[in-house]
Amino acid sequence: MPLQIQDFFDHDTETYSYVVSNGFATTAAIIDPVLNYDPKSGRTHTELADTMIAYLKKEQLTVEWILETHAHADHLSAAHYLKQQVGGKIAIGEKITQVQGVFKKIFNLGEDFACDGGQFDYLFADEEVFTIGDLQAKVILVAGHTPADVAYCIEDAVFVGDTLFMPDVGTARCDFPQGDAQTLYHSIQRILNMPDKTRLFMCHDYPPLSRSEYRYLSTVAEQKALNIHLHSGITESYFVKMRQERDATLAMPRLIIPAIQVNIRAGEFPPAENNGVAYLKVPLNILGKG
Repeated sequence: MPLQIQDFFDHDTETYSYVVSNGFATTAAIIDPVLNYDPKSGRTHTELADTMIAYLKKEQLTVEWILETHAHADHLSAAHYLKQQVGGKIAIGEKITQVQGVFKKIFNLGEDFACDGGQFDYLFADEEVFTIGDLQAKVILVAGHTPADVAYCIEDAVFVGDTLFMPDVGTARCDFPQGDAQTLYHSIQRILNMPDKTRLFMCHDYPPLSRSEYRYLSTVAEQKALNIHLHSGITESYFVKMRQERDATLAMPRLIIPAIQVNIRAGEFPPAENNGVAYLKVPLNILGKG
């Protein structure tokens, strides 16, 4: 059976999540699921995740994997909730430990927070091959946005996370802790060196004023021809200079403070305090520009 990919869009964070399977009544993977969050009230809800669950049930899919491309800074992950509801192993790239180490210090998480990736069920190595039922998949380290970003290659599709965006949007920022524009340049080349017809599935879309509709699907050929930041012929030095200058103008993501604290825990909330309530910390005068 052909590869079946169903997208789910969270308009609030402009994030695409996916369910990948071999069709009806087969095994599936969930990629980059979103937990809805209201920053004004601190309340979470599961509308998008529940939509994914309804699809899984309708298609009679068995979840084997819940795959994160990285610890997102722009939305909270619904991985933990989905694991409770439909099962599956939560997985991420093995360099998540570096990200945990950085943010353990920023949020002063204490000795009880382990930076060994043990909050996740499985940590992938670069170029590790795995299966989703009968589907063949491979992990590619695409560091630069963070040191831990990975892309998932499943048959002829690549889920690129925060590396590339649609060609008229460009590429991911590199100004988070341990991000690096030079590293991102080389990571993206790993994707652009794939066959031209390879399908690339975006994690986000931020349409420019010239485009009214959201899009999530591109190809290697389209990116090489049209990506405004990194089309064919763009040199490493040009890209690094452009990326650094552009990043210097960007504000911090709206949800970075709650998102990181949840996402480095594989979608779990921090432990509840003695009143039974879980809290998120806000570090003052640390993140962003002084």
